[in-house]
Amino acid sequence: MRAPDFVEIEVARRPGELITYNHAALVSALGGTDPACVAVETDGLSRALITAYRRPPLENLRYARPEDLVMDADGYITVGRHHDGAPARMRLYEPGSGAQRGALFGTTGAGKSRALQLVLAAEKRSRIVSWLSDLKGGQSVPEARGQVDWRATTEQDAMMMLRAGLCLVMVRTERYARLGRSYFVIGDPDPLVSIRIDEANRLLQEGSVYRDEAAFLIKEIGRLGRSVGVGISIAAQAGHIEELGGSDTLRAMLKEGDVVLLRWSSNMMAALVSDGLLPLGADLVPIPRRSGPPVLRSRFERTGNEVPGTSTAGQAYLLGSPRPTALMRFFRVGSPVPVNGLDPAIVDLYGPGEPARLEAASVDYVGPAYAARGGPVTVHDTAAAFAVAEGLEDAGVDPASAAYLAGPGLTPPGPAPAPTDPATPTLDPTAPGAGLMPPPSKGKGAPSTRSRILAALADGPLNKHDLQAKVNADGGRQVRNIAPTLSEMKAHGELEQPERGLWALPAAPSDD
Repeated sequence: MRAPDFVEIEVARRPGELITYNHAALVSALGGTDPACVAVETDGLSRALITAYRRPPLENLRYARPEDLVMDADGYITVGRHHDGAPARMRLYEPGSGAQRGALFGTTGAGKSRALQLVLAAEKRSRIVSWLSDLKGGQSVPEARGQVDWRATTEQDAMMMLRAGLCLVMVRTERYARLGRSYFVIGDPDPLVSIRIDEANRLLQEGSVYRDEAAFLIKEIGRLGRSVGVGISIAAQAGHIEELGGSDTLRAMLKEGDVVLLRWSSNMMAALVSDGLLPLGADLVPIPRRSGPPVLRSRFERTGNEVPGTSTAGQAYLLGSPRPTALMRFFRVGSPVPVNGLDPAIVDLYGPGEPARLEAASVDYVGPAYAARGGPVTVHDTAAAFAVAEGLEDAGVDPASAAYLAGPGLTPPGPAPAPTDPATPTLDPTAPGAGLMPPPSKGKGAPSTRSRILAALADGPLNKHDLQAKVNADGGRQVRNIAPTLSEMKAHGELEQPERGLWALPAAPSDD
């Protein structure tokens, strides 16, 4: 009799006890040799399902099909399969609520770009207006050129897109208020708009001239855009949440959003857990770089440079789904072998025809950057920028905010300003950070929580309570909970604990 292809075991602990486990120890206890053949799902409490497979269940997944990518009535698309064969679905729209916000995290080679291509193709086939910033110079998803409504490939262009995105949110908010509408209905009267920022860490990491403004704009679009049909999502290779604009920004935008976690670094996992982006008590089986059992080879048995196992690119967890701890894999995308130029299989996945476009009622309000999309961004036309500012003021936006949103360095229409010294910023968006007005919520150049902690510990070790008090007394923004950042910094080797309860800078290496 042939042995079964899989065995499922349900495990439960007594009331009051939580499920915890070591995946490698579990594989060994089951008599297995390949960690990829054992899948574990937990409810975050006292129950778990363990499935042991004869072969890795996600090893050979089919290619994506056009029918997978058409959004259903509940706003879902099918992007792959869970380990048990059940469809893995992502939500692009929630009826009665509105647009989604989210993030896609993954280390190099984890399959982030192909997953993003899949979602962008789904947005085109579902008639969603896609705005994409590909901050790898357009190299991450080159096939998206001509397949989305707006494609930016530089940090400067991405900032124009984000400003236009918040303009769109404000204009739609005013228009919907006149209609007495407190929620978004797709296509009535406007299309769903999705803003995606790939390699978002280039805008948001410490040291970026755009960091504070980009964090402010992303957070505001995420906070206000849902009910008017404007969603925003970031994709990044990240090992530290401070690299993405600070913990507060991510927590506010993503805690209730649609987070996809491909293969990660240990630091990223620690950050997600401490920042509350994983369900309480959830454990995730690590995704190795390659599947297959570990191999020990004696020097007498070496036969070549072969690498055991197969790539796990595309394997992930859908943290915003009903099954956040169930391992899944995105459908295959693109040609099976590398091609020169654009991949025809990916282009075909987008389908024929023009992408969905922004509604005409909002085009005049989102600025000359939108009018120039696909070409050089030219915001030197001051008269056009003033027209945008005046349109926003007509929609009820105060003059200072209208000027800020209409263009970098623009002041509200009125008498000519008094002469200024040559160091004053001018209307020149070609220079990084030139003439940008600071966002209302935070000044430019504000030190990060990490740098403030390092400064606070310069005079010696402190306990957590005294350290937080010292950080909050330095004149910067108040930090409500310093513990997540401390854990991240310790994982990075930036801090140490010389004794229980104390935090300190790492000891200087000895000269001996």
